[in-house]
Amino acid sequence: MTPNTILQAENLSKHFGSGISEVRAVSDVTLDIERGELVLIMGPSGSGKTTLLSMLGALLTPTSGEIVIDGTGISSMKAAALAALRARKIGFVFQAFNLLEALTVEENILFPARLAAGGQQGAKGRVEELLEKLGLASRRDALPNTLSGGEKQRVAIARALINQPLIILADEPTGNLDSHKGQEVMMILHDIARDDGCAVLMVTHDPRVEEIADRVLWLEDGALRDRKSEQHSWVIDPVCGMRVDEWTALFTTEYREKKVVFCSSRCLHRFEEQPERYLGKVDQDPAA
Repeated sequence: MTPNTILQAENLSKHFGSGISEVRAVSDVTLDIERGELVLIMGPSGSGKTTLLSMLGALLTPTSGEIVIDGTGISSMKAAALAALRARKIGFVFQAFNLLEALTVEENILFPARLAAGGQQGAKGRVEELLEKLGLASRRDALPNTLSGGEKQRVAIARALINQPLIILADEPTGNLDSHKGQEVMMILHDIARDDGCAVLMVTHDPRVEEIADRVLWLEDGALRDRKSEQHSWVIDPVCGMRVDEWTALFTTEYREKKVVFCSSRCLHRFEEQPERYLGKVDQDPAA
């Protein structure tokens, strides 16, 4: 843990049920998130990403392990103290936007300020800054049903930022957006982490946003790995020659005690029909 560490999890686990029906949604996860970082957590559906994010956001109590936010361990905190901590130090951004339809853009952004010191009146200057920063000044009096998807997500981001949190937790924030709008939202979050000195931790299935992130963590079967620090995660599909990420590949087989990875079911089936035809390509280096 460094002086810049904002969020730390140590041996974090969450189990549901018991006995033979027990589900280990998250198992023994350890990670540190620092100021200025945008970190992605990726993985297959059902791998525990949202469960992990909920624990890190003090919304869900872990079965075991420790969470430290800005130097304070939260495991023994009471519900009221956790609510106050969330209001002061954590901003949430969701895929479904979760805007209040009867409130204007400005009123939606100001809504969480009721829970902060100074209340909504004290946040008036901050809302002006956010409306300008996120290109929403001309839409301040608009209702959510008149906004585009990209505008709604920018309102949701502004709302998450109104209390100047140290941590932004985003759950699939580009999931309801097209490619252009999704890229725009990612760049906004990246700039916020860099310029405001906070940390952004995002759960996503969207591979388009990987290059913007400082780190990409992969959660599967309870294990969390750093994809950008790993070596040899890229392999070559021996049938078509395409470069494939071994961690995320959906189509694999075992041949002569070696794992072989494919880009599609079509390539897998071709290999299974004539494996000897492609044997020379199995060990190809994707960097070659």
